[in-house]
Amino acid sequence: MNHDHKAILEKANAAVAAGDNEGFLSFCTDDTTWTFVGDRTLQGKEAVRQYMTTAYAEPPKFMVENLIAEDDFVTAIGKISMKNEKGTLVHYAYCDVWRFRDGKMAELKAFVIEVISVAK
Repeated sequence: MNHDHKAILEKANAAVAAGDNEGFLSFCTDDTTWTFVGDRTLQGKEAVRQYMTTAYAEPPKFMVENLIAEDDFVTAIGKISMKNEKGTLVHYAYCDVWRFRDGKMAELKAFVIEVISVAK
C-alpha cells in the first residue's frame, strides 16, 4: 500500500503545534520507537505519550525547513523551540528520520542540538 508519508508527517506535526498530543499519537504505531541520539530511547506509544506530557506541556514552536521522502522514510530538517523544566524557551536545530510502516510512524531517530546564541 502506498502512503503519502510527507502528508502524514505534516498532519502529525500540525497536531503537535496545536497542542493535540493524542492527535499526533494517532499517526504512530502502538510499538513506535523514538531514539534521541545521545540521550534516550522511548519504546511504545505510552512512553512517547508520557514524554510528550512533560516535554510538550506547552506546544513547541517549530519550522520545518526540508522534508525529504524515500521509500518508507521521511527526513525532516528544521528548528524547534520549547520550554525547559524551568520555563525558559530553548532553541534547537533538528534532523528527524522517520520510518513508516502501514501508513503510520513506526520509528524516529532524532538528532537534536541546542542552538546557543553568542552575543556580540
